[in-house]
Amino acid sequence: MTTPAFRPTRRAVLGATAAALALPGLARAQGGSQGAAWAPTRPVRLVVGFTPAGTTDIAARLLAEPLGRRLGQQVVVENRPGAGGNIGNQTVAQADADGHTLLMQTISGGAINYSLYGPRMPIRPEELAAVGLMLRVPNAIFVTPSLPVRTLAELVAHAKANPGRLNIGSSGAGTSLHMTGELLKLEAGIDMLHVPFRGAGPMLQEAIAGRIQVAVDNLPSVIGHLRDGRLRPLAVTTRERTPAMPDVPTTAEAGLPGVEATAWFGLQAPARTPPAAIARYSAELNEIIREPDMQRRIADLGGMAPGLTPDGGTSPEAFDAFIRAEIAKWAEVVRRSGASADG
Repeated sequence: MTTPAFRPTRRAVLGATAAALALPGLARAQGGSQGAAWAPTRPVRLVVGFTPAGTTDIAARLLAEPLGRRLGQQVVVENRPGAGGNIGNQTVAQADADGHTLLMQTISGGAINYSLYGPRMPIRPEELAAVGLMLRVPNAIFVTPSLPVRTLAELVAHAKANPGRLNIGSSGAGTSLHMTGELLKLEAGIDMLHVPFRGAGPMLQEAIAGRIQVAVDNLPSVIGHLRDGRLRPLAVTTRERTPAMPDVPTTAEAGLPGVEATAWFGLQAPARTPPAAIARYSAELNEIIREPDMQRRIADLGGMAPGLTPDGGTSPEAFDAFIRAEIAKWAEVVRRSGASADG
């Protein structure tokens, strides 16, 4: 029997958001005009809580070169994969708060994991300070070409005819990819085994080899494989089709409007980072994402601008509020799906 789609009432959404806002103060900093005066005095670490080649890593490396150029110091990407981004979170939360450590945060480490891991979560939201949102991207649902399905409806029919025999891969328990798969199973009323990996790279290798039949990934890290036919796209999880792959339908067009999830990537820092450093990083991030070349590169990957401020950009305050709302939203999805950190 198909489980009804989760569509919260306006009162429930407002209540959940209010609960998130009651968290003991997600760390934020007011930099004001001091931001321009601060500058790093040595290379900056940009920590990524996932393996190389995934979207989080791609976003970090897109940002590292122009950010380093503008700061006058090298920005070194450091991969600390594991636990759905929690190892990266903990690494940054415990780092010296001197402005020389940043985190490329994600929807999983920054929102989903707080409810998914519960008391096992190694940090609390207030241990990280918001800097700014960099980009948002669709998730893609796809299959290995050897699976005899070409549409999302055909996948649902095949899964119903073979309950429990298909597996669905993700880059880790608690990621937006895991949760997108859980929503797919809920909405379609199908049974597939979730197989978590330590990052998108290993998961994609197994999908290409045909050892997992179905998978979900952020579009930027899988788009090359989808375009060259090594993997077959079925749908994207945003309300509108992405210009990067205009022939791929949305989940709503495929008959499953409840399977909607937009992944996001942004900068955070240790909670006690100087306000002037937060302000400088936020200002530089806004300038970088407005550069025409960066906009083209993000669009080619299927990404979208932050859109948190009236000018389409971002700010520490706006990103802080955005994270709070995401924590509330995904807490309800975790509860509804019954998902666990163990996969």
